Amino acid sequence: MTTNAIRAEPIDAAQPLVARAVFPLLRDQPDLIYLDSAASAQKPAPVLARLNRFYGSEYANIHRGLYGLSETASDAYEAARDRVARFLGAASDEIIFTHNATEAINLVAHAYGDAFLKPGELILVSLLEHHANIVPWQILRDRKHLRLAAIPVDPHGDIDLAAYETLLRRGPKLVCITATANTIGTVTPLKFMIALAHRAGAVVMVDAAQAAPHMALDVHDLDCDFLAITGHKLYGPDGIGALYVRKSILADLPPFLGGGGMIRTVTIERTEFADGPRRFEAGTPSIGGAVGLATALDFIEEIGMERIAAHDAALLAHAEARLPEIAGLRILGAPKHRAGILSFTVEGLHPHDIGSLLGEEKICLRAGHHCAQPLMEHFGLAGTARLSFAVHNTIGDIDRLVDSLARVRQMLR
Repeated sequence: MTTNAIRAEPIDAAQPLVARAVFPLLRDQPDLIYLDSAASAQKPAPVLARLNRFYGSEYANIHRGLYGLSETASDAYEAARDRVARFLGAASDEIIFTHNATEAINLVAHAYGDAFLKPGELILVSLLEHHANIVPWQILRDRKHLRLAAIPVDPHGDIDLAAYETLLRRGPKLVCITATANTIGTVTPLKFMIALAHRAGAVVMVDAAQAAPHMALDVHDLDCDFLAITGHKLYGPDGIGALYVRKSILADLPPFLGGGGMIRTVTIERTEFADGPRRFEAGTPSIGGAVGLATALDFIEEIGMERIAAHDAALLAHAEARLPEIAGLRILGAPKHRAGILSFTVEGLHPHDIGSLLGEEKICLRAGHHCAQPLMEHFGLAGTARLSFAVHNTIGDIDRLVDSLARVRQMLR
């Protein structure tokens, strides 16, 4: 299944997909409503238990020790790589562990951009992008004397495909596109866009940090060249992410960082680098993070991506029906397909005030520009308040948000 397959049978979102009690933080704070999973998801008990067991009874450094504990840890780390590969429809030797999606994108900018892009060549990004899929390309542009152009979006918050096709006629060498916008939840037509980019001779970098918790991804079906995810949005630990690299590209990529773990031999004169993903994993990696991420992916798979998509759809429909009850409230964008993310503004209220005042009522949501200032500028805004849903949320959480927001609106009139 790909990101274009997001429809599912309706579901009753009056109940969570996974009970709050499975999330220790939510279990221990029953009055807390957490609607900020697009920033970082809460951690379920199985992930925390796996981390505790790993660090308590299995921990050692990997690929170095010849004793049993190190071999066990090494096996767990490589099994986690296999697990990420299955999650993305990739081969294990196409998965590089990173610290997060941002590092994954920077790895591509340095390893691929420095080696293969030439002065004057064009990179395309979209206006939907998180800064993590803009800033590295600006830095690369300035370092390599490249050009950078933006794919526009229409008033609804969807990619302007006609403008995209026009930009492709300029012969870009790299297209960088999000799978799901972190601000308004737009699900981009990735497979179609990737096919067009390849036809124009471009390589494609996909930021799937927000898509991965909400929909199935298959990199071979999508036919992308690079794809980044991050663990902390996937109910896993922070400090761990992964980068898919098409095998034919990875074989020719120079290393990003130098040090232990990514070498075959070293002399004072020269170094022979390791093959495959390990060439990009210098130093001690986040071993426990990888093990915890594997457990988080098991947790997601057990729930089922189709059920998650249906749950998202039910929550979004309820939010889109109830939020306009607040006078002066505007939901940002109306994309054709939206994942479990929604942003809004309220006339006369600064987004930071909304976030702060709702926080006092134990309702957690994000407020600000969401590291997406070009999109905010496109909509003529400095920022928004943002809801983002997870498997523990219900329509009751949205009702409580709306009721609290009505009180805040009345208080500040």
